[in-house]
Amino acid sequence: MAAIDAAGLGIGWEDGDLGIGPTYLFRDPDGHELELYFETERYQPAAATKPALKNQAQAYPGRGVAVRRLDHVNFLAAHSEPNGRFVCEALGGRVTEQIVLDDGTISAQWLHFAQKSYDLVYTDDRTGRSGRLHHIAFATDTREDILRAADICLDKSVYIETGPHKHAIQQTFFLYVYEPGGNRVELCNPCARLIFAPDWATITWSKSEPRGRRGASRRSRRSIPMALRRSDEHRWHERRHARDRCPGARGGRLPDRR
Repeated sequence: MAAIDAAGLGIGWEDGDLGIGPTYLFRDPDGHELELYFETERYQPAAATKPALKNQAQAYPGRGVAVRRLDHVNFLAAHSEPNGRFVCEALGGRVTEQIVLDDGTISAQWLHFAQKSYDLVYTDDRTGRSGRLHHIAFATDTREDILRAADICLDKSVYIETGPHKHAIQQTFFLYVYEPGGNRVELCNPCARLIFAPDWATITWSKSEPRGRRGASRRSRRSIPMALRRSDEHRWHERRHARDRCPGARGGRLPDRR
């Protein structure tokens, strides 16, 4: 907290929330509010959800997408680099991957605090505004759960923005959807990508550097069977039709892309 206060970003103590003790409220340089806490009330499952193995949090629910945990948060920022630097210097995070533009500007950073390859992301907001959210992400057990999630979202008329795809950066298999309030939610499987090296060297990507899909699209498309191309086209039309059913839409429009 001393490092946060020294940066002039501390706000003060709060009473906490469900399951946690008192929290220290502060802001990052871009204005997003964050909290630190120490005391935690351990979850105790009800009798109906008690697992057979006591080292599991609860029995497998077997409904919906059945996400396993909160995976990461991606914040939009007027400038990513000052926020990443603050997280490293004041909160003990480390940058695992980043995007650097041709002029040397850091436009996005992926940071972690333990062994998981990333927990927090900052991405430059193309509007230049501060304090906005890009998405919140929930992880599943397997890649196949993401494919199943796409079917569930289609059946339930949940608007699918993009996916299932695989990010080149961090190699996360994912699906972007919108919840009824208009916020972007990522359903993802990080493929158990862990970083154990204490001297991990940050991987830097350039804006012009191919990151998989864009650099290989034309050549790889020639080898895709025609039936699969038609299937892709069908899914594209399905997503267009979904705009009228999107829970977060108003007047037949898709939620604003942030």
